[in-house]
Amino acid sequence: MLRATLRPSRSLRPLASAASAATASGRRATHSSTPKRSAAAAVQQPSVPSGPSGPSGWAQATQNAHNILAEGAAVEDPLFAIKGEIGELKASLFQMLGSSHPSLDAVAKYYFKAEGKALRPLLVLLMAQATNGLAGRGWESAYARAAEDQRLRSGGINRAVTEMGGVLNDWNPESMGLEPRGRMVFSEPFRITRSEAGTQDQLGGFNFLFSSNQPPNPPEVTHTKFADILPAGDGKVILPTQRRLASICEMIHVASLLHDDVIDASDLRRGAPSAPAAFGNKLSILAGDFLLGRASVGLARLGNAEVTELLSTTVANLVEGEVIQLKATTKPAESPTQAGFEEYMRKTYLKTASLMAKGARCAVILGGCGEGSTRDAAWIKDVAYGYGRNLGIAFQLVDDMLDFLPASADLGKPGSGADLRLGLATAPALFAWEEHPELGPLIRRKFSEDGDTATALELVKNSQGLQRTGELAKYFANEAKELIMLLPPSEARDALVDLTIKVVDRVK
Repeated sequence: MLRATLRPSRSLRPLASAASAATASGRRATHSSTPKRSAAAAVQQPSVPSGPSGPSGWAQATQNAHNILAEGAAVEDPLFAIKGEIGELKASLFQMLGSSHPSLDAVAKYYFKAEGKALRPLLVLLMAQATNGLAGRGWESAYARAAEDQRLRSGGINRAVTEMGGVLNDWNPESMGLEPRGRMVFSEPFRITRSEAGTQDQLGGFNFLFSSNQPPNPPEVTHTKFADILPAGDGKVILPTQRRLASICEMIHVASLLHDDVIDASDLRRGAPSAPAAFGNKLSILAGDFLLGRASVGLARLGNAEVTELLSTTVANLVEGEVIQLKATTKPAESPTQAGFEEYMRKTYLKTASLMAKGARCAVILGGCGEGSTRDAAWIKDVAYGYGRNLGIAFQLVDDMLDFLPASADLGKPGSGADLRLGLATAPALFAWEEHPELGPLIRRKFSEDGDTATALELVKNSQGLQRTGELAKYFANEAKELIMLLPPSEARDALVDLTIKVVDRVK
């Protein structure tokens, strides 16, 4: 039986508590300014009923799980704290995504036009607001650079690192206007010519110029409102680099959706035709690659090597998670094991939580908690990462629960066992497998025979699978709350606490 490993049980919880206590104790001993753990952050571990549930309808089965998640969940919308910035997110993203190719332009922007949760940008912006100013001299330096860029109107985060014309060849109509056409550019080799006119330099006494067949220089970078420092309440501000980071995280996420919808042959995304259904598989894959390319450009212009390293690994993590999921469908487990559940949770981190965790960590790095900062600032990075990781895992566990609910436009998900039809056994099914060994043959044949999906849904319904998944999600969400409560009080911190409740008590 996996009961001790697949849920927050008495064997799991003390280990987590002991590790947390040892870490907190060590930090308090070495970091005199580290905020103390708030009494409000204490979490009561929910008890888990043993044994199968009696036969009940879907309403009862899902209500039991919902009751676990929704306990004490009357909070205000955490979007309120930075509502204006989230409202501007689409305009900021569109400014980065223009292409001279109309079809690529259309599909790259397609998913951004629909209403979404914007959870990743929200997490980045709230974490920035909650931690800006805590890094001492690191914060002062980061703020001074942003203020100088804004004073000079130099373009800041929009300024290219490679300034030589004819090299990038990445024309963005959203920020540069229409691309000039009609010149013969790529039909001739790239040349550099010598000119004896003008001042001499150290290279043989001549100035070296591009030949006339090279592409025209792009227009001068104009300073936009997205390159400004954003007042954010609580006497805090959000830096332009952090605002751009929020957009980059969303671009990476949406690129993964474009690729996932091709892999899963999905016809719908949030109740509307998916990109593959609307534009075809090839354009959807290319648009996802284009988004990753433009995200990489934005990342380079942030000018921070640690942030570049962290977010680059999230792309690799997404691919690794997809490969683990593919393996689970091509070589399903023979029985429910601890190792199998750990692999499922690892996949959950790689595909979902990695981007949230590293995005949150990057937000505080850009706020001055980067390399060479104080030990307290390094501790803040760990708080941000741990919060994002725990929140992301809770979020995905609830997503896997929602897949077992009847299909609904409000959910923004196909529902009714869509994952089962793809051959995927997620937490509710893995938990139910403990109680119902007859699920094993269905999982091994990837729910491929007629009636398999309906049978699996019925077995999950008549098990503790949904309830235990809900408890595990709430366990991770509570751990995220404990971590974020270590930060000094602020409106943004309160919104991040509220977010731990929202992700497990959500409709969409």
